[in-house]
Amino acid sequence: MPAEYNKLGIHFQYPENWTLDENDALAGRASVTVYSPGGAFWSVTVHPRRADPGQLARAVVNAMQQEYKDVEVAETTETIAGREMIGFDLDFFYLDLIAAARVRCLQTDQATYTVFFQAEDREYDRLQAVFQAMTTSLLAHVKRLGS
Repeated sequence: MPAEYNKLGIHFQYPENWTLDENDALAGRASVTVYSPGGAFWSVTVHPRRADPGQLARAVVNAMQQEYKDVEVAETTETIAGREMIGFDLDFFYLDLIAAARVRCLQTDQATYTVFFQAEDREYDRLQAVFQAMTTSLLAHVKRLGS
């Protein structure tokens, strides 16, 4: 049975064996992260409605490029739960491992959401469906534009 998070306008399900970190939320920021036992993570941040999703996604890319050398970046759109999200796929080396990170953004009438997830390449392949399921559960609780 999945665990459920529902605070600060953020509502999603996640695997019960993952660790929840809501330190940012407790500090007053609408952001929460969950970590897999293997070290992968999925994070969501809620921004004001007027925040530009493209700028938010590019800011994540810029931060990653400052942190890691030779980040491969591909701009993308992805439809999840009938919602088109814009973002980037990032691949980079960390220590001796290849890591995959994804940032997806969505703007609604109420807020702009940034979802970011990252894992070592092999773990990412195993967890891709889990990341998608968490994002889908988040979007199921987000009102659509115009509704």
